[in-house]
This record gives sequence, structure tokens and C-alpha cells, in this order.
Amino acid sequence: MRRHAYVLAADPHFLTASIRSYYDRVDRIVVSYDATSTSWTGTPLPVEQCLAAIRALDVDGRCVLAPGSFADLDRDPLTNDTRQRQVALDQASEGADWVVQLDTDEVLARPETFFAALDHTEEAAADGLDYPARWLYTRAGADRFLESSTRFGRPVASFPGPLAVRAGTTLTLSRQADVPLYRVDLRPWNTDPHHPRTAVVHEVVPLEAAVLHYSWVRPPEIMRRKFAWSGHAAEYTRRGVYERWESFSRRPRLAALTSPLRSDDWFRVGRVPDAATDVP
Repeated sequence: MRRHAYVLAADPHFLTASIRSYYDRVDRIVVSYDATSTSWTGTPLPVEQCLAAIRALDVDGRCVLAPGSFADLDRDPLTNDTRQRQVALDQASEGADWVVQLDTDEVLARPETFFAALDHTEEAAADGLDYPARWLYTRAGADRFLESSTRFGRPVASFPGPLAVRAGTTLTLSRQADVPLYRVDLRPWNTDPHHPRTAVVHEVVPLEAAVLHYSWVRPPEIMRRKFAWSGHAAEYTRRGVYERWESFSRRPRLAALTSPLRSDDWFRVGRVPDAATDVP
């Protein structure tokens, strides 16, 4: 089974840790980026910093640079997001059976478990691997993070879309695809509040094997830039998301302690696997 991957070179903050977590398990990595270093919302991106990091880690020459024009300001940012991913996926599909689509702030804590699940996806004749991620919010200590949870502190998974799809798949929105999925979760039933309770779970993995999604683990100045270039920038501004993140980041343990008192934004302080603690 020939496996390729694609990455969007826009955010350098966890890029090296992310690519290294699967680098030796794929044959080729398509590096997609806007040739003008412009985001989907028209803001500048640190593309050259990303490319420099990729050149430094690409010791076996697996990475293929694929510049393009993806900042069409006449389109909705999420439309630009989906278009860039589709172009990258099509490029990565050439000569591949499967394409891994991890964002550069997502790290495989246990690559062997992830790729075993991909083998099971192939055996099940499914077309996409829905694999659980831990949504990390901010640091709460040397190896502790504020992360999404149930109201009373049980871990939950997030599924932004299948993290691997068959070559040639058509995306519907960002990484999402309307294809038969092999679904992996943290318990024998659905743990994602954004999925129905009846969602089928085909395989269970331990919390330590979940993808570590360092989604909002950034210094404040970087977080502001990330919100500005995100496909969800307008929503973040409207809902005061940055201000809430800043408040919780100042006192992450208090945010976890008071979680049951809120109607949403439930958190716990969790420990990340030792193998994934060498990130910024």
C-alpha cells in the first residue's frame, strides 16, 4: 500500500514535530503553499519560515514543493481552504493508494497505532479514516495542557475530517469528504459532542494514541495572527473567541476547575505522551 501525504505550509509553530511524526511512514509529501505568501483571508503568511523548516527536516527528499494561488478574496475563506486542500490532495494522489491529510499543528503521538488503523481501513473497504484527536487549548504545565472534555472532565475526541483518504477523493468542506469512513474513537461509543450518539465506532484506541491537535497552543501574538488567517476568522471575531482564549490561558487550571459551571467550553487538564513533549 503506497502512502503519500500533503501539508499546507502556512503556520510553522508545530510543523516540524507534525511532519516528523509520520515522515518515515509515507513515500511522498506534497507541500502546498500560496506563492505570494497570502492567506485565505488576505493576511500575510510566514511561508518562507515554513519552507526553511521543511528543507531542514527533509533528509530523504520526500517533500515536493507545490506553490499555487489560493488567496482569492472574492471567495469565502473556507472555499479557499477547501480548494487548496483539494489541489494538494489531487497532487498527492498521483501514484498513491492513500493520502494522509494532517494539519501542521497535529502530531501523531503513536504513529504505529495510526497506520495500523489505516491498514484496518483498507481491510474494511472504507474510503476514509476518521481518527480521534485531542483538542489542546493552552499549556498548563511542562507536559500538561488544557484540553476539551466532557462537562465533568472525561476526555473527548474531535474529528475535523478523515485524516487519511483514498487517492482521488473529492473533499466537500476543508478536510471533510462524503465517503464511507472507518471510525476510530477513544471508547466503544462516540465521544465527540459534534457527532450523534449513534455514530458507529469500528475500533477503539487509548487516549495516549490520539492525535495531539495543538490547535490553539500559541503565544498571544501568534494566536492573533492565526485567528486572522483562519477560514473561521469572521466567526472568531464575532463570538469574541480570542478574548475567551486569553482569559482561559491565563488561568488554565481554574478554567478546568470551573468547567462544570459553564454551559459549554468544558475542559480538563491532561498529560500528553512523553514522545510529544518536545514541541514549542
